[in-house]
Amino acid sequence: MTQPPPPPNQPPGPPSEPPGPPPQGGFGAPQDPPSGGFGAPQDPPPGGFGAPQDPPSGGFGAPTPPPQGTPAYGYPQAPQGPGAPQGPGGPAPVPPPGQPATPAYGYPGQPPVQPPPGMPGQPPAYGYPTAPMHQMAPQPGMPGGPAGQGGRGRLSAQMKIIIAAAVAVALIVGAGAWYATSKGDDPAENTANSSTGTSGGGENGGDDGGAKAPDGAGKEKVPANTQAKVAFSVPAPVVADTVTATGSWLTDKTYAKSGVNEVVGYDAAKGTKLWTVPLPGELCAASRHVKDNKTAVVFQPSKPTPQNKYPGCSEVGVFDLDAGKMLWTKSVTGATRGERKVTWDEVTIGAGTVAAGGMYGGAAWDLATGKELWRPQENAENCRDMGYGGGEGLVAARKCGDIDNPTVTIQNLNPVTGAPLSSYKMPPGVEYASVVSTKPLVVAADVGDTAGDGSGISDFFSIDENTGKLKVKIAADADRYAAECKSTSVEKCEKLVVGNGRLYLPTEQHEGSGSDSGPSRVNEVVAFDLTTGQLTGQRLDSGKHREVIPVRMDGGNLIAYKSPAYEIGGQVVSVDGASFKETVLLNTPVERSINNAEQTLSDREALLYRDGRLYMGDYFISKPSTVVKETRYLALVFTTQ
Repeated sequence: MTQPPPPPNQPPGPPSEPPGPPPQGGFGAPQDPPSGGFGAPQDPPPGGFGAPQDPPSGGFGAPTPPPQGTPAYGYPQAPQGPGAPQGPGGPAPVPPPGQPATPAYGYPGQPPVQPPPGMPGQPPAYGYPTAPMHQMAPQPGMPGGPAGQGGRGRLSAQMKIIIAAAVAVALIVGAGAWYATSKGDDPAENTANSSTGTSGGGENGGDDGGAKAPDGAGKEKVPANTQAKVAFSVPAPVVADTVTATGSWLTDKTYAKSGVNEVVGYDAAKGTKLWTVPLPGELCAASRHVKDNKTAVVFQPSKPTPQNKYPGCSEVGVFDLDAGKMLWTKSVTGATRGERKVTWDEVTIGAGTVAAGGMYGGAAWDLATGKELWRPQENAENCRDMGYGGGEGLVAARKCGDIDNPTVTIQNLNPVTGAPLSSYKMPPGVEYASVVSTKPLVVAADVGDTAGDGSGISDFFSIDENTGKLKVKIAADADRYAAECKSTSVEKCEKLVVGNGRLYLPTEQHEGSGSDSGPSRVNEVVAFDLTTGQLTGQRLDSGKHREVIPVRMDGGNLIAYKSPAYEIGGQVVSVDGASFKETVLLNTPVERSINNAEQTLSDREALLYRDGRLYMGDYFISKPSTVVKETRYLALVFTTQ
């Protein structure tokens, strides 16, 4: 799991970072491929391995030769030494007269084909069930079969070529499947369908048979013309220093975007400026949730002054996105702060309650009225709410104990009183936890700092929100999966979606199959069952030179985004939750300057898609570069209408 790249137009060296710097790494950024191969095993030829086939060009059954040097994805190491199976162009040598013929690989009397040293057998690839090898029927010239032109008990030269080709294919299949399970996945996990993202694969595998997604049908319709154009854009403001501008929201009428000490509302379709809500200081944090056309933000009470260069993020405010006005603002004192205001790191909306969390604990207010519901309290066990996950419910991540030996508990809260409805104690080695979803309750954590890549995720925890019991823990190998959670934040996870009782994750980019233009970088979105923890077998492919990430659920359908590439625009697709068949909803223009901006913004704020329009925003505004001249955007909007 990689971090997004630094913001554009930055000179070498780390910039002065504001609160919440952007993650590192970028959409489509080349990554070192993991060791081994990556690729799903290929279907055997009709009739099983060893059945006679029409010879392809380049030799009877000859596979595509791997590139020079280190073996590429899907290519095995060539077996060495005496007894190694012969390639399709080199049939087994004819024994001297008078000596019996040596049975070829796959015949009775020979041990089974072994993979190259250090390579496991033939485990399934991403989302693919384990398929048994076809049994080859006895042929003329085979022991146990009828005598043919090859003579009784002796193999013909043609049959030896066929067998050698089958062995070569089997080795390639095994090597291609190795990457998918070399990290320790249990092959039993891959027992469902093997949808490629374009067809097949219902709930119980194979054809969907009319199955429907558990969360029902989606609302997004396919536009008459999926080719989009730029609807409007918001240029990045010119600033003398880096500024955070986190937060973008969408209603039926309004697209709202934070800026420098303000939030601005635009007509969702036309881009006309509708309103501006000024803020007394910099915006520090924002809820990603919208309820009743309202959202919440955290901001500073004033701009920096010589006497107070770093005003604390102490103010919580709620504004109406359609009316364009601040409804209320609040701050609190207490706990260890004395008369000083408590500062907040993040804010969310859960079931009609606004909750903010930080170093000194959490507080909550009624969304509609601003009435205070609870505030930080001193605790003998040195416990505090680090923050909250919102949405349909309200969940707290609570830390207790000293800094050297903390414990973290996940609590499903009564949103009005703050009282725990259920609790789950995270395992030892967890210092922070991120709430991915409140209903169903899914939590991410880096247990023992084992992820090793800054993603904040080594495992996901599927928890029963009513009882607090763990349903299943899902290991998420950081070398394989590309989701990210800011480790010190409770509700700041990206590139992952929960729906249909499943967790949808993108894989890291890796080298795809070769082509006339050379190898390509690709990835997939796969699904884990939140009850069993197993891969469902569903898979959405990015396509060549692209990266695909999940965006949100639309009923039981998954909305996903595919990044642009050279002479290829970006794409929004709807993926059927049952069959995993994808339908294109929007294609962005093929224009280099637009695609470059799209690449940058796609890895910034969460993407918003509704009714044939794609909204992309940046949460980081930096000083313009004096070296590179380019147009920079605070927001970029595409439309098919």
